[in-house]
Amino acid sequence: MKKIIFHIDVNSAFLSWEAVYRLAHKGSALDLREVPSAVGGDVTKRHGIILAKSIPAKKYGVQTGETLSEARRKCPDLLLAPPNYGLYRECSAAFLGILREYSDLVEQYSIDEAFVDMTESCHLFGAPEETAGQIKDRIRDELGFTVNIGISDNKLLAKMASDFRKPDLVHTLYREEIPGKMWPLPVSDLFFVGRATAKKLASMGLVSIGDIAGADPGWLRAVLKKQGETIWGFANGIDLSPVLAAPAPNKGYGNSTTTPFDVTDTETANLVLLALSETLGNRLRADGAKIGVVSVTIRYRDLSCFSHQKTLVSPTDLTLEIYHASRELFSRLWNGEPVRHLGIHTGGAGREASGRQMSLFDEIDYEKLALVDRTVDSLRRRFGADVVKRAVFLNRAIDHMCGGVPESSAGA
Repeated sequence: MKKIIFHIDVNSAFLSWEAVYRLAHKGSALDLREVPSAVGGDVTKRHGIILAKSIPAKKYGVQTGETLSEARRKCPDLLLAPPNYGLYRECSAAFLGILREYSDLVEQYSIDEAFVDMTESCHLFGAPEETAGQIKDRIRDELGFTVNIGISDNKLLAKMASDFRKPDLVHTLYREEIPGKMWPLPVSDLFFVGRATAKKLASMGLVSIGDIAGADPGWLRAVLKKQGETIWGFANGIDLSPVLAAPAPNKGYGNSTTTPFDVTDTETANLVLLALSETLGNRLRADGAKIGVVSVTIRYRDLSCFSHQKTLVSPTDLTLEIYHASRELFSRLWNGEPVRHLGIHTGGAGREASGRQMSLFDEIDYEKLALVDRTVDSLRRRFGADVVKRAVFLNRAIDHMCGGVPESSAGA
């Protein structure tokens, strides 16, 4: 049976979700999507970066990832909204809920993207394009924001198709359509080709995706190593990765997040890991559980996923102990490529009735750390998750308690 894969991508996700929330729940008469606007940073202190921008802002040259001051120089009247990650997770869950009505195989690729394997279920709803149009229209009519949907027989081509003309559209990219629809595009449009690689390819005379597809794969591998082989395969529409639905819950605790921008440095990665550890530690303590194994998972832009784990000396529920273990694992695992998804998962979870086994060589006051964690937990339960946050998160684009548990339910 021929595979039918959809890739669903929310158009200007953070900006769209903020706009819909203001229109539906705050009584605003202004649609942020229709004016030069953006989501990002600390608006009052003019720090941070642009996380999402409207189409009118894009016409001024405003780009995702640039600083607020750079964006304001391009568009002095740019309307800025602070990020609201709790809202974004709720919107993400809502559109994923609709997708799961059409297939059991839904893989969340990021907070605003998902792959759906429609091979077994598409016939229940109609032809692929008809079904995709139905999903697209339901999301727009029921949730208030728009998506693009790409259709193909593998994940790579479906994702490429969803990036064609936007917004609120359905596109196909079947194998027979590759020469006409994909090969004329510039190399920078190919998945896994960043600015540096695109520049290097151009210096080699490869300016279109078709140029890469027609090149000698052995030569590309010799010049670009593993990446050369990968992009040659992508340029020819080759992708064997399956759509993976979320695994069944187990006795471990886990937390992961897709960052609003690709992580390219250790400092930012450590900040994300600390935020994940905050939420994870909070959940462990709320359940009276401790874990004995910590695992870190990295997902790169090319869909590849890698993980590494370590066994702790003593079971723990301490935020900083989980963080230090995950930071160590990340430093061993990371290959230097841009990261868009990070996760911390644990094993050996259980109720720990007895106290911690102390050592003469301990340099950390675990009792003091435990007291601090529980005091902070208590304050957050009473006054909200944002009442206490570490200073390192001030004026940063990373939420101080990110991952799978929204702020409104942290500690519950």
